[in-house]
Amino acid sequence: MVESRTGTSGSARGRATTWRPGTGAPAWIWPDVRGGFAGGAAQRLFGWVLADVAPGRLTPWLAVSFGFGTVLYFAAEQEPALWASLALAVGTIVAAVLIRHRPIGFPLMVGVAAIAAGFATATVKRAFIDHPVLPAVAWNVDVTGFVEVREERERSDRIVVRVHHSEGPRLKEPLERVRVSVRKGTAPPVGSFVAFKARLTPPLDPLIPGGYDFARAMYFQGIGASGFVLGAIRTAPPPTATDASLRYAVAIDGMRDAIDKRIRAVLSGDQAAIASALITGKRDAISTAVNDAMFISGIGHILSISGYHMVVVSGIVFVVLRALLALWPPGRGPIKKWAALAALAAATFYLLLSGAEVATQRSYIMVAIVLIGVMVDRPTLTLRTLTVAALAVLLLAPESIVHPSFQMSFAATLAIVAGYQGGFAAMRSGVDTPLGARLALIGAREIVGLMLVSLLAGFATMLYSAYHFHRLTPYGVLTNLLTMPIVSFWIMPAGIAGVVALPFGFDGFFWRLMGAGIEWMVAVSVWVASLPGAVGRVTAFGTGPLLIGSAGLIVLGLLRSPLRWTGALLVAVATFGAIRTPLPDVLIAPDGASFAVRTAGGRLAMLRTGSDSFAIQQWLAADADARSAKDKELVEGIRCDDAGCIGRLGDGAIVAIARRPEAFEEDCRRAAVVVSTRMAPPDCAALVLDRAVWQRGGAIALRHVGGKWEISAARPPGLDRPWARGRPSAEEAPASAVPQRREPRRRGQRMWSRGIERAARAAQYLRNSPTILP
Repeated sequence: MVESRTGTSGSARGRATTWRPGTGAPAWIWPDVRGGFAGGAAQRLFGWVLADVAPGRLTPWLAVSFGFGTVLYFAAEQEPALWASLALAVGTIVAAVLIRHRPIGFPLMVGVAAIAAGFATATVKRAFIDHPVLPAVAWNVDVTGFVEVREERERSDRIVVRVHHSEGPRLKEPLERVRVSVRKGTAPPVGSFVAFKARLTPPLDPLIPGGYDFARAMYFQGIGASGFVLGAIRTAPPPTATDASLRYAVAIDGMRDAIDKRIRAVLSGDQAAIASALITGKRDAISTAVNDAMFISGIGHILSISGYHMVVVSGIVFVVLRALLALWPPGRGPIKKWAALAALAAATFYLLLSGAEVATQRSYIMVAIVLIGVMVDRPTLTLRTLTVAALAVLLLAPESIVHPSFQMSFAATLAIVAGYQGGFAAMRSGVDTPLGARLALIGAREIVGLMLVSLLAGFATMLYSAYHFHRLTPYGVLTNLLTMPIVSFWIMPAGIAGVVALPFGFDGFFWRLMGAGIEWMVAVSVWVASLPGAVGRVTAFGTGPLLIGSAGLIVLGLLRSPLRWTGALLVAVATFGAIRTPLPDVLIAPDGASFAVRTAGGRLAMLRTGSDSFAIQQWLAADADARSAKDKELVEGIRCDDAGCIGRLGDGAIVAIARRPEAFEEDCRRAAVVVSTRMAPPDCAALVLDRAVWQRGGAIALRHVGGKWEISAARPPGLDRPWARGRPSAEEAPASAVPQRREPRRRGQRMWSRGIERAARAAQYLRNSPTILP
């Protein structure tokens, strides 16, 4: 409400306050509908709304609005102008200040300002890191620079190089950073100045329309190209002094390497790799079989240092140090606050040592707020803590909003915090009763709490796991019950003790102890992964169900009145939309090297012309297909000869893959779709998807519906972002650069000429895309 005051000048001033208890809403806001059933329902609804907009209840929606603004930035087809984004943010903030006395307009305008601020933050971050991106494949590129990141993987190593100088025949502008693969065991240490020749390729586009954008992720990491080293990689004296950021990276990587080498000297195989992942964050050397088993069984989150690890590390330090300080004589001072300070220092060291990923940053901010609250005698495990953590992460890394790590981490934390403030509080009500004491002796509360946490986190992350990884974990609760106590009270304490004892040379015992616990964890995950129905595969769906489901989870977590159950309705709608998402009939990889056709059996028959099977793996996962990329059955349904291949859809339509020029004559006459890595003749009567098409639109998906083709492209016409530069406009593109059905030419016309009519049809297609072709 607004209280009016009269100052000394006689002018009225307004001050925004909340409604006094018992007074209800002013009559000028809510209509008087107190009679009958409708009136009672309306009054109850108004009461629920007032409860959810009570003082402090709207604060978490700031982070939601800020994140929505960031999502809008990534949804734009063209790169937003920096000045326009900043002007919008400043204007909305000023407007919010000007109407701060209005009880309804002010919170609404604050929400709009938060959306504009999120949009502007992402725009500023993009402008700050702006760098060149390689537009096309470049061979024999000479590169010199400093190694910033080194990753040890199962079959090879990989380094990120800050480029000092680059030169190549197809290199139009110098790159700032490149990521290249090297032979196993040959990666130079971080900080080394290296020189090598490399084959560089542009960052990988989405492998399916609507799929994960690898190019966008690499762009915000400052990487403009990827590839592999040709020949030997050489180290040389640096021509310039290293800066502070590189010296910091060298120091941190040196500590991580020292711990990693000591762990591997005591342990071996996956035990060493997992132990190193839990302590240093280096999880690239874990074998594929064990990594898959852990994710299938539902404990893959253990491998990513996040809130759980931060809480365990800081909690162990806090409890141990507080117990030791309690041995001091009376008058010892605020030992609880000293223990909290030491725990904060330990969490900070763990953050730096582990590489400071997004999930680790979020968890560190939350743990830091809780520990600071202990030091200032304030309760802090609230939704406001989560709000501050989300805003801090989005301010530093707005691009994390589209990353699965951010989405799953905050979804799980929101569910747990909301559950703690709601249902978990009821678990503490009967602690002082005789039954409660007996249950406490057998650890019933801890077991129930662990089950509830697993259920809440599993439910909250289910949507994002299905969207990004196309799988669910039916036995996740079982696996967490069998492994998390071992991780909490055995593996992590042994790891912390190993780090503390390492400088003194007594760490070997603790690494072996840690390895024994890891052996149990791996055995459980492999056993659960082998159970019937352990792999819950889900077909790919679009961003619509993802956004609706996310809104539902947010409503369920933030509202306290019965209105929160509208969130469950939104989740149900999202689930229905995801299930009803139609599957593609034809898929083409961004480089045109892999093809897939849905046969009469309902499964995809796949063919690749190169050795890279990554696109095939992604397509199988998106189709909920259990086959592997090396399965020989993948080609069943496609018949090939030297000139090309053909496959039949379920409705009998023929999809032809032309390998040689002589295949076009027959394919264009008989097939409904002709796919080729070559340029097709302009008089082809079929729908043509040749080299010009997939070079222009990236990965392409087709659906045959009612005799017509629905076409989706990963890079649709009009898209022009720094990580996905737009292709030539419709007027500049040749007629063959767009998928279309071409009319046969009259006899006597030249087969390979391009007429004005085809260019006009190409321009019309691009203006109206996406379209449905007959």
